Amino acid sequence: MNPKRRPSSQKRSRWRIFGRVLLINIKWFSFAGVLGVLFAGGLISGYVAALVHDEPVRSRQLIYEKVNENALTSFVFFNDQVTPVGRMRMEEDRQLVDLKDVPQSIVDALISTEDSQFYEHRGVDLKGTARAVKQKLLNENRQTGGSTLTQQVARRVFLSLDKTDSRKVKEMLLALRMERFMGKDKILTAYLNKMPFGNGSAGYNLYGIKSASLGIFNVSDLHKLHIAQAAYLAGLPQLPSVYSAFDGKGNFDEEGFNKAMERQRVVLGRMLATGKLTLSEYNEALQFDVKATLAPHREKSYNTFPYLMLETEREAAQLLALQQNPDITAAEISKPEHAELLQNTREELQRSGYRIYTTINKKIYNNMRQIAANPQNFSPYSKKKGLEQIAAIMIDHKTGAILGMIEGRDFNTEQMNYATQMTRQPGSAMKPIAAYLPALEKGYTQPAGLIDDSQIILKDGRKGYHIPKNYNRRYEGLMTAREALNRSINIPALRLFLYEVKIPNAWNFVRSLGITTIQPQDEHAQTGVLGGLSKGVSVEELTAAYGTIPNMGVYNAPHLISKITDANGKIVYEFKPQTKRVYSQQTAFLMTDMLKTVISDPRGTGKRLQNAFKSYGAIDIAGKTGTTQNFGDVWFMGYTPDVTLGVWAGYRQQVNTLSQEGHSRAQSVWALIMNEAVKDQPELFKNKHFIRPEGVVRVTVSSLTGKLPGRYSRQSGQLVTDWFNQKYVPTEVGREQLPRSARPVVPSKPDIKEKEVPEVEVPAIDQEKIPPEETDPTVPDADTEIDMPDENKDLPSTATPQPSVENEQVTPSESQSQSETPKTKSDEVVYPEIISDQPKN
Repeated sequence: MNPKRRPSSQKRSRWRIFGRVLLINIKWFSFAGVLGVLFAGGLISGYVAALVHDEPVRSRQLIYEKVNENALTSFVFFNDQVTPVGRMRMEEDRQLVDLKDVPQSIVDALISTEDSQFYEHRGVDLKGTARAVKQKLLNENRQTGGSTLTQQVARRVFLSLDKTDSRKVKEMLLALRMERFMGKDKILTAYLNKMPFGNGSAGYNLYGIKSASLGIFNVSDLHKLHIAQAAYLAGLPQLPSVYSAFDGKGNFDEEGFNKAMERQRVVLGRMLATGKLTLSEYNEALQFDVKATLAPHREKSYNTFPYLMLETEREAAQLLALQQNPDITAAEISKPEHAELLQNTREELQRSGYRIYTTINKKIYNNMRQIAANPQNFSPYSKKKGLEQIAAIMIDHKTGAILGMIEGRDFNTEQMNYATQMTRQPGSAMKPIAAYLPALEKGYTQPAGLIDDSQIILKDGRKGYHIPKNYNRRYEGLMTAREALNRSINIPALRLFLYEVKIPNAWNFVRSLGITTIQPQDEHAQTGVLGGLSKGVSVEELTAAYGTIPNMGVYNAPHLISKITDANGKIVYEFKPQTKRVYSQQTAFLMTDMLKTVISDPRGTGKRLQNAFKSYGAIDIAGKTGTTQNFGDVWFMGYTPDVTLGVWAGYRQQVNTLSQEGHSRAQSVWALIMNEAVKDQPELFKNKHFIRPEGVVRVTVSSLTGKLPGRYSRQSGQLVTDWFNQKYVPTEVGREQLPRSARPVVPSKPDIKEKEVPEVEVPAIDQEKIPPEETDPTVPDADTEIDMPDENKDLPSTATPQPSVENEQVTPSESQSQSETPKTKSDEVVYPEIISDQPKN
């Protein structure tokens, strides 16, 4: 071996050893690095697992359902189905929008500012997240959240809003999962519909871009927004409570608006930097006066129409609850055991985007509310009595639709709806529906039929007996049914109620008119026809009952809501007419003709309306007054051929009585409402006169007997001509041996056969309109108007509340009790050939 080559060999050997050692070290370092990475990964995975261990793995279907689930604002509309009454009670205002209805300017503003890599990432922006982690670790002054739009939707839909590492990790994992199952457009649409945008001009919390546009700029079409407005809106979701031009009451907030404008300039800068705006567009947006375009302050609907909104909410909740629970009846739904059901239904109604369409005519309703709000129409406030209250309901009796209401004077004073929820004694307003209508229908009396106004003795459970009295403390003997009703005399109504119709039949008849408040104990209320009921009646039900008269005996259930649709426009409830014939057209016409006299006769209890109702004579009206003990309640139930309006006046506590001026309050308010209705809504009053059906004729009878006139009545001129149902025209001549003043008083009884003729409904073929002079019998004039004292003062107490009677009547003289014979018409029946005073065999 060459000794000169040994150093080179040794040198190579050393390098070989060094390489092996280095390789071994690299392997070990690599192995340690892998182990370190795995260990760190394990630690991170363990940490992440610990953070999300309670987070469920959501399925595709669940993610879809939750993302598309929104608490939508429900709205109430007037009867034109276009004009909103307002939004239902919910502090959130949320209205959905499709992406196709969102202009590109809003999308550009939003993405440029909130997530410039929205269309590139898979739900999580790694650069943004790293930047956010660095800012947090270094505690930098400016810290960005790093959340993508997808993460923000995930947080809004599935997670709480607390700022913790746990929530952030869950948010990222959910965002990744959402991006797997949903397209970018669906996620962007969810963002636009779900994110908060601060307060609107009405004080509601705005959710979604459409509600924000309407609530902040009063712009419903997003395409009409200026680029400056779009940038303003796009900047709000970052800090909606800070960037808000309005406070929680809808008042302008200068500080919040200035901060929102600072944020708007940031958005415009980002749009310029990302190429979404040109320099000229950017400068134009900066010059745009955003403040001048802010929506004007608006009162919340529960401040503008509080009574109507609450009543609509209450009735709609009942309707939906009944629809969802068909085993519960309408009478049962208001019972205490169903209170929770109603509350749950009401909450669902408020947050599910329902559209509730009412029957309320906005002009009619506004006029009625203004009349109620005007203190000049009422007595001054009393510290002892409180606020004089008023309630009224106007109904289209052909359909039962409620056109307008007065629910009370002041919502802040008393939130109860006096028109629908209160029950009070009806006074003499009960006489037509509990006595005269059923008596006319069965032929017990007719307008010219005689009823005995003489003393009657009634049994009393406590005193043994009591003697009802009239307002004037006198009895006037025989009088026609028309006169008795016209002057609201008590005893004739009592006689019909007790001895002819009978109490059970009377109350069954009243119930058939929709009155639901008649109680079992009222079966023993001998003076119930005068208004002495155990519970009373509501304005709504009594008005609907009177509406059957101008509607020719047909009852239509009163209703406030015509239809309800869900958020997609599907009809979930629609009112179905509940029409039924209760009595004949002939009876309805006779009753109307009698109630016209209540107003037209100078002695009628409604005579004030001749002057108070400005269209009197041009439009037929009829009605009945009602008064309770010491004027604790006053009523007027009046109608035209097209609408029925019922009015009640009194105080919250019935013991508080109305002032002298308040005695006629119901009539005066009735006239005020009708005057405004005729002026503003003339189309509601298409029919000027009541029509007469077939089967009604005018007949001249003796005013001494109510039957065909005999020799004495014809010679003395004691005759009366009036309308009769043809079925019940008298066929016998009455006995007239003695003058009226000497003749003993006997109760009147119609001459009808034991076996009644079966009723046959006759259609109203003859549509002849009856002029006023034909429909009202001639009555003598009275020159003076006397306010009479309360006619119930001396009535003994009974087991039921004290009945009521009419006031302000004029006692006729003996000569006034007779009616002149009008000229014979083509439909008048006379019997000149009868000359005997005795009936023929």
